[in-house]
Amino acid sequence: MGIKNRLIIMSFLQFFVWGAWLITIGNYWFGTKNWEGTQFGLVFGTMGIASLFMPTLTGIIADRWVNAEKLYGFLHIIYALVLFGIAQVTTPDNFIYVMFAAMCCYMPTIALSNSISYTSLKLNDKNIVKDFPPIRVWGTIGFIAAMWITNLSGSKATEYQFYIAGVGALILGIYAFTLPKCKPQRLTKEDATLTETLGLEAFKLFGNYKMALFFVFSMFLGGALQLTNAYGDVFLDEFKHFPKYADSFVIEYSTIIMSISQVSETLFILAIPFFLRRFGIKQVMLISMLAWVLRFGLFAFGDPVGGLWMIIMSCIVYGMAFDFFNISGSLFVESNTDSKIRSSAQGLFMMMTNGVGAVLGSLTSGWAIDRFFTKSFSNTSELAGFLQTDATNSKMLDFVKSQGNSVSTDGIFTNPILMKDWHTIWLSFAAYALVIAIAFAVLFKHKHDPKEIENLSH
Repeated sequence: MGIKNRLIIMSFLQFFVWGAWLITIGNYWFGTKNWEGTQFGLVFGTMGIASLFMPTLTGIIADRWVNAEKLYGFLHIIYALVLFGIAQVTTPDNFIYVMFAAMCCYMPTIALSNSISYTSLKLNDKNIVKDFPPIRVWGTIGFIAAMWITNLSGSKATEYQFYIAGVGALILGIYAFTLPKCKPQRLTKEDATLTETLGLEAFKLFGNYKMALFFVFSMFLGGALQLTNAYGDVFLDEFKHFPKYADSFVIEYSTIIMSISQVSETLFILAIPFFLRRFGIKQVMLISMLAWVLRFGLFAFGDPVGGLWMIIMSCIVYGMAFDFFNISGSLFVESNTDSKIRSSAQGLFMMMTNGVGAVLGSLTSGWAIDRFFTKSFSNTSELAGFLQTDATNSKMLDFVKSQGNSVSTDGIFTNPILMKDWHTIWLSFAAYALVIAIAFAVLFKHKHDPKEIENLSH
């Protein structure tokens, strides 16, 4: 089997084992377990906390001591075992702890998969800019396949989503040991300092203004990514509480609708070589940031009926928003770091996007949504106004009862009904992305040099 096909299988499974639960875990948390929203932010926070140190740590190990493909395989096997354990957890606190263990295994494998792909392609005299995107696109296809399997098997609100991911991770962990050998560079000198010996030189990149600024913006964009992952499917699912949307197919197949985002990714990944050569790394990353503004803005005005086209357009735009920054950013790191610290530098990139950014994005958004964007309703007339129906609507009254409430003769609830104001939430996220885009355009100086893109070929 050719090297491209071997890397395609790795890429497919890499994101399959994430997509099986990432988008649907909100339905499991809120719909099945009925756990509170504040703690849900911590679930996505575990990805960020794990990414604060694990990608960098594993990058150092791969640069100095252990073959990257072997380390990659071990991590996926452990990840599989932890996923099987998550399905048995019965309390939110324990769920968060076990999810943290899973993320400590999974998050570093994203950066390792990039390093394995780049190294393998170079060893086989391939063009990274041309050959990597078509390989990476299969990761998105794997993510889509997992989402569809989870949704169509009726597992999007059950623990079976973790079993699906676990089986995939176990297969990938075993397969990893058949990949090309990516040996540690071990380029450290005999009289190396302690920093060099421990492989911490990548942190010196923060001393370079351009690299430091790049990592800061990576952090802010990482926050935006977690917002859409954490709340996208929940946002669509909650339209079921609006009587006029309750029977829409969007409600039942919300995960499949969201998978349009990943379908879009496959197209934009393939377009990256053209955009990089035509516009350069900075402009491609800026296009990504503006796409995030559209992603959130279209969600703000979309609905399952008249505004369905806006939801679909938001999903299409997501492909550009996600891929253009993540892949061009990864290539920027590859082209601006020394070969002996590239695995560490890729880990550092992951730390800032899925680590610091994810933690700040998850915790801040969870707090803000509970504090500023959650409405409390104490009677039928107030709730009916928000749900765009009348106070006697039977579907609305059924919803009230499903929340453990009863209604008095004058329409007062025994307990307040809490509803998220998604329109304002998404507009706020769009404003956040717009500020980042403007700041990036002004502060980040990087002149487009076609030779930089060509030099990445080998």
